[in-house]
Amino acid sequence: MDRQTWIDRFEQGDLRALSRVISWIENGGGDVPAELKPIFSRVGRAFRVGVTGPPGAGKSTLVDGLSLLYRQEGRTVGVIAVDPSSPFSGGALLGDRVRMNRAGVDPGVFIRSMATRGSLGGLAEAAMDAADVLDVFGKDVVILETVGVGQSELDVARAADSTVVVLVPESGDSVQAMKAGLMEIGDIFVLNKSDRPAADHAADELRSALELKSDMGAWLPPVLSAVASRGQGLPELMDTLKQHHRHLAESGALREKRVQRRRQRIQQITEKDLLARFWNPDRLARRDQAAEAGENPFSVAGELVKGFPGKKEDI
Repeated sequence: MDRQTWIDRFEQGDLRALSRVISWIENGGGDVPAELKPIFSRVGRAFRVGVTGPPGAGKSTLVDGLSLLYRQEGRTVGVIAVDPSSPFSGGALLGDRVRMNRAGVDPGVFIRSMATRGSLGGLAEAAMDAADVLDVFGKDVVILETVGVGQSELDVARAADSTVVVLVPESGDSVQAMKAGLMEIGDIFVLNKSDRPAADHAADELRSALELKSDMGAWLPPVLSAVASRGQGLPELMDTLKQHHRHLAESGALREKRVQRRRQRIQQITEKDLLARFWNPDRLARRDQAAEAGENPFSVAGELVKGFPGKKEDI
Protein backbone atom coordinates (compact mmCIF):
# COMPACT_ATOMS: atom_id res chain seq x y z
CA MET A 1 0.00 0.00 0.00
CA ASP A 2 1.13 3.54 -0.62
CA ARG A 3 1.66 6.00 2.22
CA GLN A 4 -1.65 7.83 1.75
CA THR A 5 -3.58 4.56 1.99
CA TRP A 6 -1.89 3.82 5.31
CA ILE A 7 -2.81 7.29 6.55
CA ASP A 8 -6.43 6.78 5.48
CA ARG A 9 -6.50 3.53 7.44
CA PHE A 10 -4.92 5.32 10.41
CA GLU A 11 -7.78 7.85 10.31
CA GLN A 12 -10.22 4.94 10.40
CA GLY A 13 -8.69 3.54 13.62
CA ASP A 14 -6.60 0.72 12.13
CA LEU A 15 -3.99 -0.45 14.69
CA ARG A 16 -1.64 -1.77 12.01
CA ALA A 17 -1.71 1.65 10.38
CA LEU A 18 -0.96 3.28 13.75
CA SER A 19 2.09 1.05 14.16
CA ARG A 20 3.21 1.83 10.60
CA VAL A 21 2.88 5.59 11.12
CA ILE A 22 4.97 5.46 14.32
CA SER A 23 7.61 3.42 12.45
CA TRP A 24 7.84 6.17 9.81
CA ILE A 25 8.50 8.69 12.56
CA GLU A 26 10.99 6.53 14.43
CA ASN A 27 12.93 5.56 11.32
CA GLY A 28 12.87 9.08 9.91
CA GLY A 29 15.40 10.44 12.38
CA GLY A 30 13.03 13.21 13.41
CA ASP A 31 11.71 13.84 9.89
CA VAL A 32 7.96 13.40 9.43
CA PRO A 33 6.54 12.45 5.99
CA ALA A 34 4.83 15.38 4.27
CA GLU A 35 1.56 13.44 3.94
CA LEU A 36 1.45 12.93 7.71
CA LYS A 37 2.14 16.50 8.83
CA PRO A 38 -1.49 17.77 8.62
CA ILE A 39 -2.64 15.41 11.39
CA PHE A 40 -0.53 17.28 13.98
CA SER A 41 -2.99 20.19 13.93
CA ARG A 42 -5.39 17.95 15.89
CA VAL A 43 -3.10 17.31 18.87
CA GLY A 44 -4.17 18.21 22.39
CA ARG A 45 -6.93 15.92 23.66
CA ALA A 46 -5.11 13.10 25.47
CA PHE A 47 -3.94 13.28 29.09
CA ARG A 48 -0.18 12.60 29.12
CA VAL A 49 1.55 10.88 32.02
CA GLY A 50 5.33 10.67 32.28
CA VAL A 51 6.82 7.85 34.35
CA THR A 52 10.50 8.04 35.25
CA GLY A 53 12.98 6.90 37.89
CA PRO A 54 16.11 4.77 38.21
CA PRO A 55 16.43 1.39 36.48
CA GLY A 56 14.97 -1.47 38.50
CA ALA A 57 12.37 0.64 40.28
CA GLY A 58 9.52 -1.27 38.65
CA LYS A 59 8.33 1.41 36.22
CA SER A 60 7.14 -1.03 33.57
CA THR A 61 5.19 -3.12 36.08
CA LEU A 62 3.58 0.05 37.41
CA VAL A 63 2.66 1.23 33.90
CA ASP A 64 1.21 -2.20 33.12
CA GLY A 65 -1.08 -2.09 36.18
CA LEU A 66 -2.02 1.56 35.69
CA SER A 67 -3.00 0.88 32.08
CA LEU A 68 -5.34 -1.90 33.19
CA LEU A 69 -7.02 0.42 35.70
CA TYR A 70 -7.65 3.01 32.99
CA ARG A 71 -9.11 0.26 30.81
CA GLN A 72 -11.50 -0.73 33.61
CA GLU A 73 -12.86 2.81 33.36
CA GLY A 74 -13.33 2.38 29.62
CA ARG A 75 -10.44 4.67 28.67
CA THR A 76 -8.00 3.74 25.91
CA VAL A 77 -4.25 3.90 26.55
CA GLY A 78 -1.14 4.41 24.46
CA VAL A 79 2.28 3.65 25.95
CA ILE A 80 5.65 4.81 24.63
CA ALA A 81 8.27 2.83 26.57
CA VAL A 82 11.69 4.34 25.91
CA ASP A 83 14.60 1.91 26.36
CA PRO A 84 18.37 2.21 26.07
CA SER A 85 19.65 1.71 22.52
CA SER A 86 21.51 -1.35 21.36
CA PRO A 87 25.03 -0.22 20.37
CA PHE A 88 24.81 -2.53 17.35
CA SER A 89 21.31 -2.18 15.91
CA GLY A 90 20.21 1.11 17.48
CA GLY A 91 17.01 -0.63 18.56
CA ALA A 92 15.41 -0.83 22.00
CA LEU A 93 17.57 -2.99 24.26
CA LEU A 94 15.28 -4.01 27.12
CA GLY A 95 11.95 -4.35 25.33
CA ASP A 96 9.54 -3.06 27.97
CA ARG A 97 6.61 -4.66 26.17
CA VAL A 98 7.81 -8.04 27.46
CA ARG A 99 7.26 -6.83 31.03
CA MET A 100 3.82 -5.36 30.27
CA ASN A 101 2.36 -8.77 29.65
CA ARG A 102 -1.12 -8.04 31.04
CA ALA A 103 -1.94 -4.74 29.39
CA GLY A 104 -0.17 -5.82 26.21
CA VAL A 105 -2.95 -8.27 25.30
CA ASP A 106 -5.74 -5.70 25.75
CA PRO A 107 -6.84 -4.30 22.36
CA GLY A 108 -7.51 -0.96 24.03
CA VAL A 109 -3.84 -0.62 25.02
CA PHE A 110 -1.19 0.14 22.41
CA ILE A 111 2.41 -0.34 23.58
CA ARG A 112 5.47 0.70 21.63
CA SER A 113 9.08 0.26 22.77
CA MET A 114 11.36 2.93 21.39
CA ALA A 115 15.14 3.34 21.61
CA THR A 116 16.74 6.48 23.01
CA ARG A 117 19.24 6.53 20.12
CA GLY A 118 21.63 8.72 22.02
CA SER A 119 19.14 11.06 23.70
CA LEU A 120 20.39 12.03 27.17
CA GLY A 121 17.09 13.28 28.50
CA GLY A 122 15.48 9.87 28.80
CA LEU A 123 13.25 10.25 25.75
CA ALA A 124 13.88 9.28 22.15
CA GLU A 125 13.80 12.17 19.71
CA ALA A 126 10.77 10.65 18.00
CA ALA A 127 8.91 9.95 21.26
CA MET A 128 7.21 13.37 21.33
CA ASP A 129 5.89 12.94 17.79
CA ALA A 130 4.80 9.38 18.56
CA ALA A 131 2.88 10.66 21.59
CA ASP A 132 1.19 13.22 19.34
CA VAL A 133 0.24 10.45 16.91
CA LEU A 134 -1.35 8.42 19.73
CA ASP A 135 -3.23 11.55 20.78
CA VAL A 136 -4.58 12.13 17.26
CA PHE A 137 -5.42 8.42 16.93
CA GLY A 138 -7.82 8.89 19.84
CA LYS A 139 -6.05 7.44 22.88
CA ASP A 140 -7.50 8.93 26.06
CA VAL A 141 -4.29 8.51 28.06
CA VAL A 142 -0.73 8.52 26.71
CA ILE A 143 1.97 7.21 29.06
CA LEU A 144 5.63 7.97 28.39
CA GLU A 145 7.96 5.70 30.34
CA THR A 146 11.57 6.85 30.22
CA VAL A 147 14.80 4.93 30.35
CA GLY A 148 15.53 6.34 33.81
CA VAL A 149 19.05 7.52 33.15
CA GLY A 150 19.21 9.29 36.51
CA GLN A 151 20.87 12.40 35.07
CA SER A 152 18.60 14.64 33.05
CA GLU A 153 14.89 13.85 33.04
CA LEU A 154 13.71 17.28 31.90
CA ASP A 155 12.48 15.80 28.62
CA VAL A 156 9.76 13.75 30.28
CA ALA A 157 8.58 16.69 32.41
CA ARG A 158 8.20 18.78 29.26
CA ALA A 159 6.46 16.00 27.37
CA ALA A 160 3.93 15.08 30.08
CA ASP A 161 1.04 16.83 31.79
CA SER A 162 1.78 14.91 35.01
CA THR A 163 5.15 13.37 35.89
CA VAL A 164 5.39 10.33 38.17
CA VAL A 165 8.77 9.54 39.74
CA VAL A 166 9.13 5.90 40.81
CA LEU A 167 11.68 5.03 43.51
CA VAL A 168 12.44 2.05 45.77
CA PRO A 169 13.25 2.13 49.50
CA GLU A 170 16.82 0.85 49.48
CA SER A 171 20.02 2.01 47.80
CA GLY A 172 19.52 5.60 48.89
CA ASP A 173 17.15 6.33 46.01
CA SER A 174 15.63 9.31 47.78
CA VAL A 175 19.04 10.94 48.13
CA GLN A 176 19.90 10.13 44.53
CA ALA A 177 16.60 11.64 43.43
CA MET A 178 17.57 14.90 45.07
CA LYS A 179 20.98 14.85 43.41
CA ALA A 180 19.58 14.02 39.98
CA GLY A 181 17.03 16.83 40.02
CA LEU A 182 14.05 14.48 40.08
CA MET A 183 12.64 16.40 43.02
CA GLU A 184 12.07 19.40 40.77
CA ILE A 185 10.29 17.59 37.95
CA GLY A 186 8.10 15.12 39.88
CA ASP A 187 4.41 15.87 40.39
CA ILE A 188 3.78 12.56 42.17
CA PHE A 189 6.32 10.27 43.86
CA VAL A 190 5.71 6.55 44.18
CA LEU A 191 7.80 4.46 46.54
CA ASN A 192 7.45 1.10 44.84
CA LYS A 193 8.29 -2.26 46.44
CA SER A 194 7.22 -0.67 49.71
CA ASP A 195 6.84 -4.07 51.38
CA ARG A 196 10.60 -4.04 51.82
CA PRO A 197 12.39 -2.91 55.01
CA ALA A 198 12.96 0.81 55.58
CA ALA A 199 10.10 1.78 53.26
CA ASP A 200 8.38 3.95 55.88
CA HIS A 201 11.63 5.74 56.68
CA ALA A 202 12.33 6.39 52.99
CA ALA A 203 8.81 7.76 52.48
CA ASP A 204 9.17 10.13 55.45
CA GLU A 205 12.55 11.29 54.14
CA LEU A 206 11.05 12.06 50.74
CA ARG A 207 8.09 13.93 52.21
CA SER A 208 10.38 16.08 54.35
CA ALA A 209 12.55 16.95 51.37
CA LEU A 210 9.53 17.85 49.23
CA GLU A 211 8.00 20.02 51.95
CA LEU A 212 11.23 22.00 52.22
CA LYS A 213 11.22 22.64 48.48
CA SER A 214 7.51 23.40 48.14
CA ASP A 215 5.98 26.82 47.50
CA MET A 216 2.99 27.91 49.54
CA GLY A 217 -0.20 27.59 47.51
CA ALA A 218 1.39 25.37 44.88
CA TRP A 219 0.82 21.67 44.29
CA LEU A 220 2.74 19.69 46.94
CA PRO A 221 3.86 16.42 45.32
CA PRO A 222 2.49 13.52 47.37
CA VAL A 223 4.52 10.43 48.22
CA LEU A 224 2.56 7.24 47.64
CA SER A 225 3.48 3.69 48.64
CA ALA A 226 2.95 0.83 46.21
CA VAL A 227 3.74 -2.77 45.42
CA ALA A 228 3.07 -2.61 41.69
CA SER A 229 3.62 -6.33 41.11
CA ARG A 230 0.56 -6.99 43.31
CA GLY A 231 -1.43 -3.96 42.22
CA GLN A 232 -1.19 -2.36 45.66
CA GLY A 233 -1.24 1.43 45.65
CA LEU A 234 -2.12 1.75 41.95
CA PRO A 235 -5.77 2.83 42.47
CA GLU A 236 -4.46 5.57 44.77
CA LEU A 237 -1.97 6.60 42.09
CA MET A 238 -4.71 6.86 39.47
CA ASP A 239 -6.89 8.93 41.83
CA THR A 240 -3.94 11.25 42.53
CA LEU A 241 -3.28 11.64 38.80
CA LYS A 242 -6.90 12.71 38.37
CA GLN A 243 -6.54 15.24 41.19
CA HIS A 244 -3.40 16.66 39.61
CA HIS A 245 -5.12 16.87 36.23
CA ARG A 246 -7.97 18.86 37.80
CA HIS A 247 -5.46 21.10 39.59
CA LEU A 248 -3.68 21.84 36.31
CA ALA A 249 -6.91 22.52 34.45
CA GLU A 250 -8.36 24.80 37.12
CA SER A 251 -5.13 26.79 37.56
CA GLY A 252 -4.57 27.25 33.82
CA ALA A 253 -1.27 25.38 34.06
CA LEU A 254 -2.48 22.57 31.78
CA ARG A 255 -3.04 24.91 28.86
CA GLU A 256 0.29 26.66 29.50
CA LYS A 257 2.13 23.33 29.58
CA ARG A 258 0.66 22.31 26.25
CA VAL A 259 1.39 25.69 24.65
CA GLN A 260 4.99 25.50 25.91
CA ARG A 261 5.32 21.95 24.60
CA ARG A 262 4.21 23.02 21.12
CA ARG A 263 6.46 26.10 21.27
CA GLN A 264 9.48 23.93 22.05
CA ARG A 265 8.63 21.48 19.29
CA ILE A 266 8.38 24.29 16.74
CA GLN A 267 11.80 25.52 17.84
CA GLN A 268 13.32 22.02 17.63
CA ILE A 269 11.98 21.46 14.12
CA THR A 270 13.15 24.89 12.96
CA GLU A 271 16.64 24.50 14.42
CA LYS A 272 17.08 21.07 12.85
CA ASP A 273 15.93 22.34 9.46
CA LEU A 274 18.23 25.36 9.55
CA LEU A 275 21.20 23.24 10.62
CA ALA A 276 20.63 20.80 7.76
CA ARG A 277 20.43 23.67 5.27
CA PHE A 278 23.44 25.46 6.69
CA TRP A 279 25.92 22.61 6.23
CA ASN A 280 25.97 22.55 2.44
CA PRO A 281 29.00 20.98 0.66
CA ASP A 282 30.85 24.29 0.36
CA ARG A 283 30.62 25.03 4.08
CA LEU A 284 31.60 21.49 4.98
CA ALA A 285 34.65 21.76 2.71
CA ARG A 286 35.65 25.13 4.23
CA ARG A 287 35.26 23.70 7.74
CA ASP A 288 37.50 20.74 6.96
CA GLN A 289 40.09 22.90 5.21
CA ALA A 290 40.25 25.29 8.19
CA ALA A 291 40.51 22.41 10.65
CA GLU A 292 43.41 20.83 8.80
CA ALA A 293 45.19 24.21 8.47
CA GLY A 294 44.80 24.92 12.18
CA GLU A 295 42.94 28.19 11.63
CA ASN A 296 41.29 30.14 14.43
CA PRO A 297 37.94 28.32 14.94
CA PHE A 298 36.13 31.51 16.06
CA SER A 299 37.16 33.42 12.94
CA VAL A 300 36.21 30.55 10.64
CA ALA A 301 32.82 30.13 12.36
CA GLY A 302 32.15 33.86 11.98
CA GLU A 303 33.05 33.65 8.29
CA LEU A 304 30.74 30.66 7.75
CA VAL A 305 27.77 32.26 9.54
CA LYS A 306 28.18 35.68 7.89
CA GLY A 307 25.45 36.24 5.34
CA PHE A 308 23.43 33.17 6.32
CA PRO A 309 20.71 32.53 5.19
CA GLY A 310 21.79 34.73 2.28
CA LYS A 311 20.32 34.02 -1.13
CA LYS A 312 17.26 31.81 -1.44
CA GLU A 313 19.19 29.17 -3.31
CA ASP A 314 21.69 29.11 -0.43
CA ILE A 315 19.11 27.61 1.91
